[in-house]
Amino acid sequence: MTELGEFLRTRRAALDPHRAGLPDDGRNRRVPGLRREELAQLAHVSVDYVVRLEQGRTNRVSRTVLNALADALQLAPDERAYLFTVADVAPARPSAPPEVAPRLQQLLDGMPDIPAMVLHRRMDVLAWNRGAAALLTDFGALPQSERNLIRLTFLDPSFRALYRDWELSARECVAVLRMEAGRTPRDPVLTALVGELSVRDPDFRTWRAAHQVRGPRQLVKTYQHPVAGTVTLDVQQFSVDTHPDQLLVAYTATDDASQEALRFLLLSAQAKEAPRKSGASP
Repeated sequence: MTELGEFLRTRRAALDPHRAGLPDDGRNRRVPGLRREELAQLAHVSVDYVVRLEQGRTNRVSRTVLNALADALQLAPDERAYLFTVADVAPARPSAPPEVAPRLQQLLDGMPDIPAMVLHRRMDVLAWNRGAAALLTDFGALPQSERNLIRLTFLDPSFRALYRDWELSARECVAVLRMEAGRTPRDPVLTALVGELSVRDPDFRTWRAAHQVRGPRQLVKTYQHPVAGTVTLDVQQFSVDTHPDQLLVAYTATDDASQEALRFLLLSAQAKEAPRKSGASP
């Protein structure tokens, strides 16, 4: 079954028939969600066409049909975008190497009070400032292949322990990764990451099978930091126009208590760096 077929099947199974406006016909439902014939009725296509889509026997689909399916399944904006991507009707986006422009690194270093980093869309950490290292982890101490936020979220116990609500954050990671996999299905690095996480983490396998998708957006995350204690931060993500596959991510405090905790954390990190830079012996 293709990615398009799997996605249609899972979204069909997730939609309550009553929410879709269908009357109760008195028939027992062996599986949750819409039947194929009900989706066909709502989208004004044939049942055979829905079957062929779900079985991967139809590759290219018109935008008219995709819009009808998206409306029938009541897809959220991210889900609708994902549907068009995996149906191979979205225009290809220019790929860019994962190097970070020197001026972008300069911008990161010029934000001493704001943890910030540059991510690839598959959540590889490409560059970071001192604040991001103090808040999350010393990315410089990790092999390049392990500098991925989703990999760290699932496989690094100390990174995992930072989240006040790990499951919520982890599910968001899976949805982001599913969105990116639909956009770049032939990315060998992404394929290897999905394979590793699928083998090593049962939660990842389960949640990925649900086909939830999500694009970049502003989030609020609460961390339980070993140095700063409880810190609640806005996680703001900005596209990098010159490198479409990169995101600038910045963490800012949501309240006074978090601002004080963040300030204490950054000052502590700065104090630890000072002896190393001066060459002073312990």
